[in-house]
Amino acid sequence: MIDKLTLFLPHMLMAIAVWRLLKRNDLDDDPSLPSRRVPFRQTRSKPPGGDDA
Repeated sequence: MIDKLTLFLPHMLMAIAVWRLLKRNDLDDDPSLPSRRVPFRQTRSKPPGGDDA
């Protein structure tokens, strides 16, 4: 019983920590990088020299 508890408890605590980290809003927001926010359905500009074939 104690062996199962010593395996289960740390893994469960790590899973909770990962779950809470993934739910953070600022996970992918690095303040040292310029803002990369782009509108959702923004049309892409055509590359120079590209053809529509």
